[in-house]
Amino acid sequence: MLQRLMMTALLVGVSPWLSAGTLEGVWKHEKEPIWIAIDSSESSGRVLRNDNKPDAVGFEMLNEMTKVADQDDRWLGQVYAAQLDEFKEADIALIEPDKMRMTVSVGFFSRSVDWQRIPALPES
Repeated sequence: MLQRLMMTALLVGVSPWLSAGTLEGVWKHEKEPIWIAIDSSESSGRVLRNDNKPDAVGFEMLNEMTKVADQDDRWLGQVYAAQLDEFKEADIALIEPDKMRMTVSVGFFSRSVDWQRIPALPES
């Protein structure tokens, strides 16, 4: 009985991370030391930590996110393209429950960046 209660509590505690169809949470860039937090109620994502550019903390790098109708794992929004120093339209998809891909297309070129959902921002 105690083991069952503990397992239920564990599953309830981690269920937001296991559910498909939400971008809510903390995300780590696939290759760079950058972490963002996505708040679905504000349809935006802000930099929580950037070890290469600490002054970027708090910057809203993702905004105007809207869910694509009839697709539980896809959104459209605006993402800040640092190389262009401006916001560009982005296709945002959950390719796994805890893996997000942001794709920006400019002309004939496109670039995709993967992010991994994590339970919390790591300590320095």
